[in-house]
Amino acid sequence: MRLVVAGTPDVAVPALDALLASRHEVVAVLTRPDAAAGRGRRHAASPVALRAREVGLPLLQPVKPRGEEFLAQLRELAPDACPVVAYGALVPRAALDVPRFGWLNLHFSLLPAWRGAAPVQRAVMNGDDVSGACVFRLEEGLDTGPVYASFADPVGPTDTSGDLLSRFAVRGAALLVGVLDAIEDGTAHALPQPAEGVSLAPKISVEEARIDWTASAVEIDRRVRGCTPEPGAWTAFRGERVKVGPLVPGPEDVPAGRIVVERKRVLVGSAQGCVALGTVQPAGKKAMNATDWARGIRPEPEEEFS
Repeated sequence: MRLVVAGTPDVAVPALDALLASRHEVVAVLTRPDAAAGRGRRHAASPVALRAREVGLPLLQPVKPRGEEFLAQLRELAPDACPVVAYGALVPRAALDVPRFGWLNLHFSLLPAWRGAAPVQRAVMNGDDVSGACVFRLEEGLDTGPVYASFADPVGPTDTSGDLLSRFAVRGAALLVGVLDAIEDGTAHALPQPAEGVSLAPKISVEEARIDWTASAVEIDRRVRGCTPEPGAWTAFRGERVKVGPLVPGPEDVPAGRIVVERKRVLVGSAQGCVALGTVQPAGKKAMNATDWARGIRPEPEEEFS
């Protein structure tokens, strides 16, 4: 089949590579426009755009995929299907109707759970024991289309959203290729999503990634792992924002937010139990081991995060 592949971040690159190695023909790649990134706010291409340029594929980067110029390009390419992995923009009906087999979205949750932009992050923050991925046909609704195939995977006690996405991206790439093969062979069957079990996964804001030290140690651990690596869990210390990496919940009784520096650990109290910090990243600096951070900053007795 002729394919136009849509995707933007790193997590979409394994699917693009798998499709390039498949029996199908990738005729173009759709991705978000180059955007400002880094401290210098210089415009940079998305990981998918960089990969497409490496292999010499035509690149489509409309500001919104509803402009007539883009729609004309899509019709001219005449794809049989459009596989999608984390493209990052809503596809309008006019574009959905172009490929005869539709747009097939690799989504990183077990739909109808966690419809939206941050399904893995929300699953970790919610304390889900199992997550996974599925391939479904895009409709105008938010992740509401029928599902062709899926897989489930346990969420480990130390898994971050980044860990899960790395695993799901590779396994999901094979799932996506298998669905496209089955569609071409006439053996694919999509089932409507159940009406029960719907949950939403909106993008996590920077403010939502702030740690609430009056929550329990278990809840704090889930929030930090869910926000790792993006957008990054953070707290305030001496009036400045400090990012905190994965941590370890513990039973010690420490007042909420209180910093306790030990020889090999840095503990912070919560409403129930405490956490041992893993990495700490002060504003404008690189992440460092929590004990190295404490040695340099020298928290005062009874000093707290807020």
